[in-house]
Amino acid sequence: MDQTATLILAISLIIIMFGMGLSLTINDFRRIVVYPRAVLTGLTNQLVLLPIIGFGLAALTGARPEIAIGIIILAACPGGPTSNLITHLSRGDTALSVTLTAVSSLITVFSIPFLIQIGQETFVGAAQQVEINVPQIMLQLVFITILPVSLGMSIRRFSPAFAAKMDQPVKIASAIVFVLVLVGVIIKEKDNLPGYMAESGLLAMSLNVGTMALGYWSAMIMRLPRKQRISISIESGIQNGTLAIAIATVSLGNSEYAIAPATYGVLMFITGFLMIGWGLRKANA
Repeated sequence: MDQTATLILAISLIIIMFGMGLSLTINDFRRIVVYPRAVLTGLTNQLVLLPIIGFGLAALTGARPEIAIGIIILAACPGGPTSNLITHLSRGDTALSVTLTAVSSLITVFSIPFLIQIGQETFVGAAQQVEINVPQIMLQLVFITILPVSLGMSIRRFSPAFAAKMDQPVKIASAIVFVLVLVGVIIKEKDNLPGYMAESGLLAMSLNVGTMALGYWSAMIMRLPRKQRISISIESGIQNGTLAIAIATVSLGNSEYAIAPATYGVLMFITGFLMIGWGLRKANA
């Protein structure tokens, strides 16, 4: 991916995270105290079980190093604005979904670089490893996630009317830019794409479906209500593909690492739509 495309991707992610910030308030973080069991269940799935499953799938399937690292990056990036939207449309607990996204976004600034480092040590030979500058990646994550979210929250806090007015245009703009970047990655790798789809498609779908099922099952074990089970299922299974692609291309400078996240970015909408249909059917039953 050239410098122009990389810059566009970074700007896209900043816009997306800014838009998420426009929808957040301090109360979203206070829900940790209000719903401790639900939040703890969701975060355990997102931050502990999801990476373990990602490593396990990459190892068991014998995926090529580039695909394996792409899956690891993807598994290290839980949640995102898309999961909040799908939860809302599925009649899940949107407040819980937003809370899980907000909290995990803060924590993953620290966890993502280390998971990538472990992934490279596990799946990539020493000669092929991309040098990981942990402090630099953390700083990049702060600039493209935490700061835009904080700015969005501040605008909502001090100018709620402006925040409400900007919410829809920001969502539309971020969606358009993300699609353009996704198309750019596909075009650049078009010669290798059929093989990559065959190699990463099943792996990406397995990660998606497996973690969604685990999220719902774990919420059932914790005896959480249906709406919270839906939220935790979606938050566990719908990863932040935009962030994963940005890390692969911007932080690591390797567009091949972005193939699995890009494949996932297409496939997750299939399960997302199925979840919306199932949630609506349950809500109307």
